[in-house]
Amino acid sequence: MSISKEIEKDLGANWIPSIYETEVMQLRTRAFDLAVPQKENSVEIVHTLLGIQLKTGSKLIACPDLSTARYLRVFVRIGCPDVAVPYDITRISSIADALESAWHTALLMLDEKMPDASNPSKARVRSALIKSMRTQVINLGPGDLMPKFDTETKQRKDRN
Repeated sequence: MSISKEIEKDLGANWIPSIYETEVMQLRTRAFDLAVPQKENSVEIVHTLLGIQLKTGSKLIACPDLSTARYLRVFVRIGCPDVAVPYDITRISSIADALESAWHTALLMLDEKMPDASNPSKARVRSALIKSMRTQVINLGPGDLMPKFDTETKQRKDRN
């Protein structure tokens, strides 16, 4: 078994695609187009006069708030071109915490499993690990462009 598969197995429910599937895809979501290259990207959160933005390379991605920026930063890092964002903004912060924690845990486990490996070897395994994350998130999909509002309301019942 490869080291990246071992890390995925060891992380279990704390694996980024698992969190995405169980915590995000079960909610009402909207699709968010990141349009980033499908590779590991360096990304930083930038506070500007126009609000909060993610900066990756020369590209700026506008974010409505800090928790959404933290949430999206994980997916920009692993190179997902589009993802689902929870429509309920009160849920985003806790999911962002879980995703960031999973990201750092995966990198720590990589260093732990390869303490004496050369930098090129670690880079290859890190790349395989990130590619696996990205592929699984892409396979889960970004969800609907806009959330569905199909709940029955008191007003709708009165109109029928």
